[in-house]
Amino acid sequence: MARIVVVGGGIAGTAAALALHKAGHQPVVHEAHPDSDGDIGAFMTLASNGMRALAGFDAARAVAGAGFDVTRMSVLDAAGTELASVPLGEHDRPLTRYRCLRRSELAAVLRAEARRRGIVLRHAARLTGVTETDRAVTARFADGSTATGDLLVGADGLHSTVRAWLDPDGPGPAYAGQRVFYGYSYAAPRPAAAPGLITMVRGSAAAFGHLVPPTGRTHWFARVPGPPLGPRERDRTTPAQWRARLEELLRPDRTPCADIVAATGDDLMVTDALHLPPGGRWRSRRAVLIGDAAHAASPATGQGASMALEDALVLAKALRDTPTTEAALARYANTTAAPAPNRTRPPAPA
Repeated sequence: MARIVVVGGGIAGTAAALALHKAGHQPVVHEAHPDSDGDIGAFMTLASNGMRALAGFDAARAVAGAGFDVTRMSVLDAAGTELASVPLGEHDRPLTRYRCLRRSELAAVLRAEARRRGIVLRHAARLTGVTETDRAVTARFADGSTATGDLLVGADGLHSTVRAWLDPDGPGPAYAGQRVFYGYSYAAPRPAAAPGLITMVRGSAAAFGHLVPPTGRTHWFARVPGPPLGPRERDRTTPAQWRARLEELLRPDRTPCADIVAATGDDLMVTDALHLPPGGRWRSRRAVLIGDAAHAASPATGQGASMALEDALVLAKALRDTPTTEAALARYANTTAAPAPNRTRPPAPA
């Protein structure tokens, strides 16, 4: 049984702890934010490969109880003409269907599952440094505490402190060329469509998507090409002003997108789409990166969370099935660095 220090208690870190615990190890999660870390408002769609990974460490059923199924996608052009209508992923298997939920909901479900299994989660533990030897690795935190283990897993996101220590000259986060809007509306038009439909619109000025859950608010997002947000613009633009700007971009198209945005209140957020250029170092003798800390993709891929869940399972299996930690980390890095179609997938749940 290896002692494993997991830095980062979000989706990737908590999933890693669940997978490593199932593989017989002793993970402890160290999260920088306090217990009351809040919901930033963004929702996400967890793809079938992410649900399959969850099944690999017995968490798919718990996650399937949150959010709602997404089983079909319709694609429209700017004139409102349907270009395609296709099923999504493993739509015929309840535990591997696409799932729409807030990021905070997924994180909360995973944390609850970790606590149920007796995994320790420390909050307000902000990493300040790492020391590695042939025998162990030690993490140092801002409150003066330390944690020593046989392996350190850096799951601390796009702006990873572990990555900065592991690869100080490697690539950092870069702007992916789009601003991403997220919003919700009770008053948005509710199209007469089958449950579980996501509508994607290739608009003239923005890419737009919306989902209508069985009950509650319509979920929508938009990706708008342009320069990154500046500090003044971010701080001084109100939700009403953002709504007006986006509606103006969408109004020339003959689609429901502008009306959906117009019917949105202040529950709207805007962020820069960031990604991590390839080529960085992922591991050392006793430390390894997973999730966005290793390979953050643009939100346009819709795969960030699903790939992080796959990372967690692949790492746990490599440590379980490989005789040395160094060989296990090499196997993990070789597998997860492969393009998505070539990644090793966990078996479908029974």
